[in-house]
Amino acid sequence: MKLTWRLWGLVLIVVTVYIGIIGYVRLDSTQQLRKEFYKTWKNNYVVAVNQKQSLINTSDTNHKVSALSEAQGYGMLISVQASKLGLEGNHTFNKMYQYYMHHRIKGTQLMAWRQSRNRYGKWSSEQTSATDGDLMIAQSLFLASKKWPQKKYYSNQLQLLLNDILNYEKNQRTQVLTVGNWATPTSNLANLMRSSDVMPTAFEQFYDFSHNHQWLVIKTTMLNRLFQLSEQHRSGLVTDFSWVTQHNTILVKGTHITNKYANDYYYNACRVPMLLAQSHDPLAQKTLKSILRFFAKHSTVTAGYTMSGKPLNDYQSASFSAPLLIATSWHRNQGYDSLFFHEQWIFAKAMTKHDYYNATLTMYALMFSSI
Repeated sequence: MKLTWRLWGLVLIVVTVYIGIIGYVRLDSTQQLRKEFYKTWKNNYVVAVNQKQSLINTSDTNHKVSALSEAQGYGMLISVQASKLGLEGNHTFNKMYQYYMHHRIKGTQLMAWRQSRNRYGKWSSEQTSATDGDLMIAQSLFLASKKWPQKKYYSNQLQLLLNDILNYEKNQRTQVLTVGNWATPTSNLANLMRSSDVMPTAFEQFYDFSHNHQWLVIKTTMLNRLFQLSEQHRSGLVTDFSWVTQHNTILVKGTHITNKYANDYYYNACRVPMLLAQSHDPLAQKTLKSILRFFAKHSTVTAGYTMSGKPLNDYQSASFSAPLLIATSWHRNQGYDSLFFHEQWIFAKAMTKHDYYNATLTMYALMFSSI
C-alpha cells in the first residue's frame, strides 16, 4: 500500500513539474515572440523626428512620412505596455508623448489628427481632431501614470486632455462622443457616432482617475447605442458609423457621409471586439458575444462584412483578425476557442513593412491578448 501511495505521489510530482515546464515554455515563447515582433514593428514604423520626438509612420511609401493621432495613440499604448512587460524603459513612450505635445491643436490639448512630410521635406498639419486618437492617447497616459507615478507630468497632462475631450468632442444633448472637434452642435455630423469610439474600459479608467461622473454616463450611453445597433441585425455585427439620438441608433443615410462602407462592419467596426473584451459591463459583454457568435461560425474571417453577414472581400486581414484574437483570448472556454486558435495566423506571418494598420493591430494583439 505504501509503495502504491509513493508511486502515485511520484506521478503527481512529475505531472506537476511537467505542467509547470509547459507553462513556463509557453510564457517564455510568448515573451520571445513579443520581443521579436516589437523590435520589427519599431524598426518599420517608429520614426524619429528629432532627438526628442518620435511618430508612428502611417505612410505606405518609402519617400513620404505621415502621422495620425490614432496611430500615435496606438504607438503610445504599445510602448507603455512594452515597458510594463519588461521589453524596454520609458524612452520610446516619452518620445511619442513629446511628439503629441508638439502637435496639439492651438488652444487645446487635442492632437491634430494628421501631419505629413512630402518627398521634399515639407511638413503640413491638419488642425482638426479625431476622437479615437485622443481617447487612445489619454488611455496611454493613464497607463503611464500608473507605470511611472513619479513622472507627474503624465497624470497632469491626462487631466488636461480629458477635460478637452469633454469640452470639444462630446455631444451634450446625446451624451455621446462625436467623431472629432469639427462635428460641432451646428454641424450636420454632430450626431454621428464612430463605433470604435465606444471604449468602455478606457471610460472606466478615466472615471477612476478623474472621479468625473460624465465618463460613466458616456460609457452607459454609448454602450446602449452600440447594443441597439447590434440588435438591429441577425448577424449581431455593428457598422463603422451610425446616427444617434437621445434614445436610439439608426444606420447612416444621406449625402453627408461619403464613406461607402459606413453601414458595414469594416475598418472602424473591426476594432470593436477588442475594445469591449476586458470590460465587465454586462451590455459590453452582451454585444461582444453577439459578434463573437457570428465569427465562431466561420472557419475563415475575411476583411469586412455587410450587416447581413455577407463577406465584402475574399482575403484575410490582420486588421479584422487581431481584435478577434484579443477578444477570444479573454473569453477562453466559452465556445470561442476554435476562433481563438484560427486567428493566431497573424503571428505566423512576417510583419508587413508597408501597412501600418495591419502591423500595429497585430502588435497591439500580441501586447494585450491574454495568451
